[in-house]
Amino acid sequence: MSATETAPRSSSSARPGPPSAFPIGMARTAIELKTFFRDRDALIFIFFFPVLLLGIFVTAFGGGTMGDDGPTVAQYYTPAMIASGIFLSSFQTLAIAIALERDDGTLKRLRGTPMPPLAYFLGKIGLVVVTSVLQIAILLAISALLLDVEPPGSLGAWATLAWIFVLGSAGGTVLGIAFSAIPRSARSAAAIVTPIVIILQFVSGVFFVFYELPSWMQQLGALFPLKWLAQGMRSVFLPEQMAALEASGSWEHGTTAIVLAIWLVLGLIACRFLFRWTPRGSV
Repeated sequence: MSATETAPRSSSSARPGPPSAFPIGMARTAIELKTFFRDRDALIFIFFFPVLLLGIFVTAFGGGTMGDDGPTVAQYYTPAMIASGIFLSSFQTLAIAIALERDDGTLKRLRGTPMPPLAYFLGKIGLVVVTSVLQIAILLAISALLLDVEPPGSLGAWATLAWIFVLGSAGGTVLGIAFSAIPRSARSAAAIVTPIVIILQFVSGVFFVFYELPSWMQQLGALFPLKWLAQGMRSVFLPEQMAALEASGSWEHGTTAIVLAIWLVLGLIACRFLFRWTPRGSV
């Protein structure tokens, strides 16, 4: 090789590859959490709402048992509020927040950065996981310390709580992301999403004892994931004999897993076709 020939460039001078989605997603999670916990409305109406409702139900219905040998009011409504909290922290939070970010141009600006699109969704998933776990921990602590509700007493019960949480929160997350495309503006997001969530809580055994609902309402609730999420949580906290009061006379863990998995898949498909980085009609 002659002296005038240029030596080959070292590999260290090569241009760096695209940023990895995972570390950026973790950074996005931190940003999402800071934004969420600085929002007083979100803290009251999403994060602490199930805790407030549990206190209202126990105060309104008393601290006795439901029926002759049934669970206490607190014992029945604790799993209902856990299910409600998961749904609020996943579906309602994301359906409203993403609609707002789309309308104010945040999504368009993020899409124009080198950030991998996956990192944005990892940030939202991290937000749901952290807020849901904290919410469950607070509900369990208040129920145990103030309302004499025993936490799950076996490893199997904790395992059931875990897989129901994973399927329920995952389904609520993708459905919230997909549904965020429905509101046409930021102002209409809460007006559209909140009534749907309230209706689902009424027909899913969150606000009322499920077996006391009219049969048509039970059948309607069974079409949606919140009913199965609430029933699965009841199976973790209520005595085994309470399964006889469910619509089928059992906890139906297999059906619960199938229904929640179906909604998860449907939510993923809906995200693929409905999610937009810009408002409808924009360029």
